[in-house]
Amino acid sequence: MGYRTLLRDHRSVLSIAFLAMFSSSLGQSYFIGLFQAPLSDHLGLSVGQFGTAYAVVTLIAGFCMLRFGPSIDWINPQRFAAIVLSLLLTGVVLLTLSPWWWLGIVGLGIVRLCGQGMLTHLGNTLAAREFSTMRGRAIGLANLGIPLGEALLPPLVAAALIWSSWQTFWWLLCGVIALPWLWLLLKAPWPDAPGVKPTRQTPHGPRPFREKRFWLLMPLLMALPITMTGLFIYQAQLTESLESSLAVYALALTGMGIAKLPGALLGGRWVDKLGPVKLARLYLLPYAFAMVMALTIGGHISIWALMVGGGLAMGAQELIASGLLIKLWGAEHLGRVRSALSAAMVFSTGVAPAVLGLALSAGAPFHALLLGMLLFIIAGWLLAQRVLRETSTIPAEP
Repeated sequence: MGYRTLLRDHRSVLSIAFLAMFSSSLGQSYFIGLFQAPLSDHLGLSVGQFGTAYAVVTLIAGFCMLRFGPSIDWINPQRFAAIVLSLLLTGVVLLTLSPWWWLGIVGLGIVRLCGQGMLTHLGNTLAAREFSTMRGRAIGLANLGIPLGEALLPPLVAAALIWSSWQTFWWLLCGVIALPWLWLLLKAPWPDAPGVKPTRQTPHGPRPFREKRFWLLMPLLMALPITMTGLFIYQAQLTESLESSLAVYALALTGMGIAKLPGALLGGRWVDKLGPVKLARLYLLPYAFAMVMALTIGGHISIWALMVGGGLAMGAQELIASGLLIKLWGAEHLGRVRSALSAAMVFSTGVAPAVLGLALSAGAPFHALLLGMLLFIIAGWLLAQRVLRETSTIPAEP
């Protein structure tokens, strides 16, 4: 079955998942970063204080994902979406209108939790859980919502801030997003929850953090977000080390966004045909090769290679990760296991910039950091081989 047939026969579920991924833009780092200066002024915080507050609320959001993310396994998805969207709107109200800085930071934390956290959790879980033979294609289509937001929103923000306040833009965007959500919540058919809430008399399902195979798999799945976060945060040091420029880096970011599209669409088709295990062994190769180029060649071409290679891998990562988690723990427990993985990624991407910053402050050259990133990718690949071999012996879903 091709993408056209998939869209025709399953438009409701795919529309919900796609809109959830696009709506997550409100809580994504790139979007909030566009408003860093006006947000700092509004909250009365310095740049350093805002960065500290952002890191703290992000870590708290990770803990909340562990607590509330698994509920999508037993709460009706329609109700789950309504709760998350209501909380997201509450967070926007607090962030944009609160006269007290501390309440604004609470709003920022809610926006981070419900945007980047819960809405991406909803979109990926629905797309992965409601499909079996077409799962890769479905997740690939749903994940197109994120690069669409990355492509559309930054220029819209730049244009809108010329004639309106940042608060006005947030509210206009919320209004635009609310219209299709209201239609989907009221008119579209929604899938049911796969299970019931665990009690003292019923099993709670898998506990990934207590399983060795989860810890062996995590470095492979976290290598890309951790290292890409470092490249985003320390772009000035990266371009200087590779003898490039921030202008080239900015253009390469556009290339990264474009590269996510074939990464998601082709990756979805390949996952359905080859399975997530084979793709898990291969999908980081373009990014690892780009790291080797950066270490040996440098220059503008290495910046482009890092961004495009990272974009291809990022486009394919979620559908590979969901396929592996489902094969290992089952679709009925996907919410619980994805919550654990999401929380681990939040923690690690929150800590990684601090570790890299300390290394740079201690005088480490950026080439040494790039070498460390490449070794981390290789180590993650090696550690995951035992789990991937185990996963390859699990029969496919009927």
